[in-house]
Amino acid sequence: MHGHRQSCSVPQALLSLQMADGSESGTLEGEEFVLFYKALTQRDDVLGVFQAFSQDGKKLTLLEFVDFLQQEQLEGENTQEFAMELIARYEPSESARARHVLSLDGFLLYLRSPEGAIFNPAHEPLCQDMTQPLCHYFISSSHNTYLLEDQLRGQSSVESYIRALKRGCRCLEVDCWDGPSGEPVVYHGHTLTSKIPFKDVVSTLGQYAFQASDYPVILSLENHCGPEQQDLMAQHLKGILGERLLTAPLDAHDPTQLPSPEVGDGLGGCRWGAWHMALSSRLGHPTPRAGASGRQPCPPGSDPLGPSQKSQAKELSDCIIYCHSVPFCGFQPALARCRPYETASLPEAKARKLIKEAGNEFVRHNARQLTRIYPSGLRTDSSNYDPQEMWNVGCQLVALNVQTAGAEMDLCDGLFRQNARCGYVLKPAFLRDAETAFDPDNPRSRAGVGPWSLAIQVISGQQLPKVAGSKASAIVDPLVRVEIHGVPADQARLETQAVDNNGFNPHWGETLWFKVHVPELALVRFVVEDYDKTSRNDFVGQFTLPFASIKSGYRHIHLLSKDGMAIPPSSLFVHVQITELPYPE
Repeated sequence: MHGHRQSCSVPQALLSLQMADGSESGTLEGEEFVLFYKALTQRDDVLGVFQAFSQDGKKLTLLEFVDFLQQEQLEGENTQEFAMELIARYEPSESARARHVLSLDGFLLYLRSPEGAIFNPAHEPLCQDMTQPLCHYFISSSHNTYLLEDQLRGQSSVESYIRALKRGCRCLEVDCWDGPSGEPVVYHGHTLTSKIPFKDVVSTLGQYAFQASDYPVILSLENHCGPEQQDLMAQHLKGILGERLLTAPLDAHDPTQLPSPEVGDGLGGCRWGAWHMALSSRLGHPTPRAGASGRQPCPPGSDPLGPSQKSQAKELSDCIIYCHSVPFCGFQPALARCRPYETASLPEAKARKLIKEAGNEFVRHNARQLTRIYPSGLRTDSSNYDPQEMWNVGCQLVALNVQTAGAEMDLCDGLFRQNARCGYVLKPAFLRDAETAFDPDNPRSRAGVGPWSLAIQVISGQQLPKVAGSKASAIVDPLVRVEIHGVPADQARLETQAVDNNGFNPHWGETLWFKVHVPELALVRFVVEDYDKTSRNDFVGQFTLPFASIKSGYRHIHLLSKDGMAIPPSSLFVHVQITELPYPE
């Protein structure tokens, strides 16, 4: 519940304008404009923090700033050296820099910088082990990548592939059908979506695949073509991609093992992704019905590829080295076959059933081989399912309609924000162990410390945008909701009161408390909405990040638009405190 709403009756800008207009001329000139700007951008919330650590209230000495960085920001080692770097970088006064002191202006510039943001700057660059098997990573994945909009009448375009690749996707779907002119085409079969030539898609992939990330791209082909056009597909793939298409095992001694995202080629250890794309192909629509925990497997002794899969043209099937697409026949048969290079594609409902009935088996299966999840065929509007529950059991290729903005894509962008946004995130250790005891329904099955208390004081907002499509005179009544997405025990959402009629500098000063049992899987989403008592609240901005990437202390959250774009200078100012809690006996 919101409780009462805070009010800001006179717009801050008008008050500031009247105060600055000393000549009462109705216009601002010279120093009057400087006064107006200062009054407009004055941050009392930051001033209070500054004065709490400043003995004279006018500056922070080096030691006072070190105290702040240690006590509030929990910056840890080499704090004095770090403080000097920050002063040199953000203090605008040359004389203050020379004396190693920080003015209020410098302090605010620091707090609004990447070092003062809630997202840990150490997690921005490539910082994870990239030498483990592919199945040990979450991999940014796109469903029906060719679509710009809905799945019945929407436009197909190579632009969709460009957007997905620029967003960091490393697994892309290509639905291939026999084209009327002898050339295979890509579109959503049996619908009115437009068609694009397969060779145009491959050319686009060749041009854009490695612009945002050097790491491997998996092309997930849903192949409806006859043998002749399958041969053409293979010719286009080889002719256009050349050496970038993986056509032979990387390790001749053990071709059955999944490679890592980063594999040396004997010529200085370059990444194989920078030279190759891996192909996965399945005929027709994937995945026949099977029992949840493998009690209705494929018939004993049968080949899960099935007769229809074997009709794949040889030239095309020879291009499939890893990520062999097979129907899912149960966890026990997959364990008995012991073929890490086999990949099963499961619809979202099937995956949810497996999670509910055999969570730990699913986790163990995903520690050994890849699983791809895709949205229900009923999602004709290209909406998305919640990817979090799929990541909770270690599914790697959780394919989403990346063209559809919303909370689900916010979570995806949040997870893959780390590790240079390369599209690969190393799974937690308890999801990489094939003998793990972990089950997302039982948080205590995860070895390790915790749970953790997360206290977020939502202090203020800065220059929040107006709601798209609203009247020019409309001013938002903002509230902030904080959501935890993780294992079922960690799912939570709390929100502040709404502040009436103030998007410029709303102040909440409310603390929201959460308990997090499995921090390695938790994502935290901050959402700002325009409160409406008679209808659904309107979206204003959001920011999502992994719990493990949150920095403690006084932090700014730089908000993003609905489609994930930056909207400077809109931000939230918060204080974060994370403490370990003992498990009750």
